[in-house]
Amino acid sequence: MDVVEAIARRDRLVVIAGLFVITLLAWIYLLSGAGMDMDMDGMDPDMVMPMTWSPAYALVMFLMWWIMMIAMMLPSAAPMILLFAMVNRKNRERDAPYVSTSIFAFGYLVAWAGFSLAATILHYLLEQAGLLSMRMASAADWLGAALLIAAGVYQFTPLKDACLRHCRSPIAFITEHWRPGPSGALRMGIYHGAYCVGCCWVVMGLLFYGGVMSMWWIVGLAALVLLEKVLPIGRGIASLSGIGFLIWGAVIAVSRISA
Repeated sequence: MDVVEAIARRDRLVVIAGLFVITLLAWIYLLSGAGMDMDMDGMDPDMVMPMTWSPAYALVMFLMWWIMMIAMMLPSAAPMILLFAMVNRKNRERDAPYVSTSIFAFGYLVAWAGFSLAATILHYLLEQAGLLSMRMASAADWLGAALLIAAGVYQFTPLKDACLRHCRSPIAFITEHWRPGPSGALRMGIYHGAYCVGCCWVVMGLLFYGGVMSMWWIVGLAALVLLEKVLPIGRGIASLSGIGFLIWGAVIAVSRISA
């Protein structure tokens, strides 16, 4: 029994270490500028100056979004990934087919790659329309208000509730959606990632309000998502944040109308 427990502890530590290293590398990439020249010496960061998007630049922007989602979302997915690893280990002990946990985790990241592609396209459209500043934040009050109000409303929708419930219940997800084999693990990862996207996609849109490369804004939204998913009062935190977003957006909208 001691040997089995030691193996289980080792496997868990390996998974935790892997998630930590991937998340750390993602944050380092973002802090280093995400492959872009972020030097704005002598320039007004609130100035609107659309960039010329070449295929290479579009790829850099997609990678920026995807790696940002990895940095923000992977910690909140850790309980689900660890549970998958535990179930896999028990399968191996019973001589049942074993699947690498990395396949499930990759499926999860594939789902966020899909979101990142959509975000990159939206980023291009907003920038070319002159609605984003040099710091990749909203350059129009009405857009900022709309993003905040949309995020606030979404926190109270049935879709948010359903997706958050799945994200907060790893055991229920495993029981309901377990599929054998590598293809099954990949499908499960994508499916779980889709629930996470459904839970957070409107809130992630607030990156266009606070600044896509604003580290404080990124950290704040990542912390909100993590608290929603792992704390017992996560549903209450989601509701409280929704109220805050609604008030914030309404204040901006009223200020614009009154100006």
